[in-house]
Amino acid sequence: MLATRDSAGELRAFINVCRHRGAVLTEGCGTRTTIQCHYHAWTYDLDGSLRAAPRSEREAEFDAADWSLLPASVGTWGPFLFVNPDPEAPTLEEHLGDLPEILARDLDLDAITFHSRVGFGSNANWKIVVENFLECYHCPTAHPGFSAEVDVHPDRYLLQAHPTFSAQFATARRSGERGQFHLLYPNTGINVFPGPANLSIGPISPNGSGRTERYLDYFFAPDVDPAWREEFFVFDDQVGREDTALVESVHRGMASGVLDHGRLLRSAEPLLAAFQSWVTESIR
Repeated sequence: MLATRDSAGELRAFINVCRHRGAVLTEGCGTRTTIQCHYHAWTYDLDGSLRAAPRSEREAEFDAADWSLLPASVGTWGPFLFVNPDPEAPTLEEHLGDLPEILARDLDLDAITFHSRVGFGSNANWKIVVENFLECYHCPTAHPGFSAEVDVHPDRYLLQAHPTFSAQFATARRSGERGQFHLLYPNTGINVFPGPANLSIGPISPNGSGRTERYLDYFFAPDVDPAWREEFFVFDDQVGREDTALVESVHRGMASGVLDHGRLLRSAEPLLAAFQSWVTESIR
């Protein structure tokens, strides 16, 4: 995907592939007035239109207007930019639904800034990773550190299913501060841990049927104590390692083929049912 802002500030997005022979156009970030393919120098304006194609003037029926970059949908929410390869997709605002309002109850997105990105992955199908994210039924058993900090009692760890996202709400045991954990369908995780202003966000991306790649971008308020932040990273890494062991175990068990199906507990795992229904309808 390729996102651009022109001199007037207008935001656009395109498929990051040259219309000539399919070369990837750009890597990383930069400042340019045009986009030029490194293969045969086809050159595009920031609005995606084809400006020049060497030797195209020799072609009797070549019309540059037919070979603009393929458009995509794009939108922003706070410091985040979302792109969808489908130019006819619902707007970001439609897809987010009530999520911005819900998140704003506990966090001001304008008050946080990007700190760092952490990459990781697991040998498990992406849907298993998502399902693990969508419940805290496993927390007392598998996350003793998390459960010591966060009240995971089913009457106080609240779960809500929405049309385009699933929401979890938690409270810190000692301070009473609130946190939120969301899955924006299909695969964007958003975490606000109880405590000083913080947020992490990133995709849960399939890399084949048996591997999932992830990263989280971490945001904090500028006045967050660096010592707390470092302790938080250690804590978050530990929870992540525990989750990796869980999802890899589930993947191995499912892949063995010995189980025909499982049994969800609707009271503890309603968000799994909502996600599975969403996946089924999307595939259908």
